[in-house]
Amino acid sequence: MGGDGDQALTNELPKHRVDISAFYLDQTEVTNAQFREFVNATGYITTAEKEIDWEEMKLQLPPGTPKPPDSLFVPGALVFSPTHQQVRLDDHSQWWQWVIGANWQHPEGSESNLNGLMNHPVVHISWYDADAYCKWQGKRLPTEAEWEWAARGGISNQTYPWGIEELNQGKSKANSYQGLFPYQNTQKDGYEGTAPVKSYAANNYGLYDMAGNVWEWCSDWYDAGYYQSRAAGIANTNGPKQSNLQQRVIRGGSFLCNDQYCSGYRNSRRMGTTPDTGMNHTGCRCAQTLQEGKQ
Repeated sequence: MGGDGDQALTNELPKHRVDISAFYLDQTEVTNAQFREFVNATGYITTAEKEIDWEEMKLQLPPGTPKPPDSLFVPGALVFSPTHQQVRLDDHSQWWQWVIGANWQHPEGSESNLNGLMNHPVVHISWYDADAYCKWQGKRLPTEAEWEWAARGGISNQTYPWGIEELNQGKSKANSYQGLFPYQNTQKDGYEGTAPVKSYAANNYGLYDMAGNVWEWCSDWYDAGYYQSRAAGIANTNGPKQSNLQQRVIRGGSFLCNDQYCSGYRNSRRMGTTPDTGMNHTGCRCAQTLQEGKQ
């Protein structure tokens, strides 16, 4: 487990051994159709659909941060908004816009809907939402180690789920951002936003979209230095017991990743985000422990 190639970051190193028990992983990311079944059956309300609690929010902000106007304390989510020109890539706020009414049913805001998107991955899903859905299915979120093992598809020491060929060489292999991020998307792969699941070839394990489309939640807490701390032995499959940043792991990249900005579609690329965060490039897929004697 860990980084391959020149793009590997410090938090992906060193490569280390991990022991993993047998498990299943869903072939695809959870779709809008599947998530709608869950909501219809349970009445579940996602994080993005709930009123915002300032007392809870300010715990995640620098001390002394002033309270925003009450008019902003209504349900919504962050939606990607392309810039009009080239910008510095160290300020994410330039291309993320808080949109009132944005949620899994209205991915671009209250005026949008899921028409034609039922076979696309569900988005605006927080870690809590993903965890709840998987449990309803009798499953769970994958660990970070399980996710990487699955993404590699049995191919050792390769950069991507399909091997070593760079993303933009040959035919389209994943839904990503082609062009100059975040203001010029050529849509060479055919999609500006999410793509229907199974739009690209599966990896050797028969898994689709392990690279690109939407970031996928894992069960683990995120610790940027965890690999270094475990380098001397076999890593704990379940990851660290806590996160100083109170973040959970996301894996696989999204339709907004490219090598200029975020090569998130690499097997070993790992990031963390707060578990109550749900944006229009974040979704999930479920795992299930393989119980002995059952197939």
